[in-house]
Amino acid sequence: MSLEQQLVIEENFSKAFNKESLRESLNSEDFEVYNNALKVLEFSKGDVVFDDGDSPKGVYFIEKGTAKLSKSGVYGKDQILRFCKENDLIGYRSLLCGENFQAKAEAMTPMTVQFLPSDIFLRLLENDSKLSYAMLQKIAYELGESANTVTFLAQKTVRERLAEILVLLEQKLGTDPEGFIKISLTREEIANLIGTATESAIRLISEFKQDDLIVVEGRNIKILNRDKLIKLGHVVI
Repeated sequence: MSLEQQLVIEENFSKAFNKESLRESLNSEDFEVYNNALKVLEFSKGDVVFDDGDSPKGVYFIEKGTAKLSKSGVYGKDQILRFCKENDLIGYRSLLCGENFQAKAEAMTPMTVQFLPSDIFLRLLENDSKLSYAMLQKIAYELGESANTVTFLAQKTVRERLAEILVLLEQKLGTDPEGFIKISLTREEIANLIGTATESAIRLISEFKQDDLIVVEGRNIKILNRDKLIKLGHVVI
């Protein structure tokens, strides 16, 4: 899916899932129920928003900050699934499936989150066709991303995977005023994302620096040659 299509889906959802839009689309009783149930939660970096195996109590809409979704593997090692940013909704898949959370959500930065209880969220989906359609688009998009991840890990070299993940992180999370991707990742986390050993990730990052593809300051990375990374990673934008 192109970046333009992705942005349209994200924009459609953020337009549908906000107080002003819901005020217009819901009757006064349903809107009052929603407004009274909505809670704003604050999380510090490293806080767990919800844990793998917990029973879903509601959904979480990220107003500010970045979260990491990860799942513990067979040997107890966490596998990073994806990162979520402002205007992303998390926790809804397990809720809609009627199962416990299948992943852990952890704050990568200080976060402000809107929490909506399960019964209220389901009531919104039943009564607001615009929100329901935006949710269907969001689910379809994320299903496609999951399929792309399988191909990403199975068919690309580690070097290609690092190039792609850097481009996608910049695209997903944006950059700060100095051009660095707006997330700080350890070498172990980068290795986790691209499915390799930490030592291999460190070596590849060093090679990318030597090739003037990126600049690295501690845990922060800035892309210098995006076009070359796109070509190297066979990234479809």
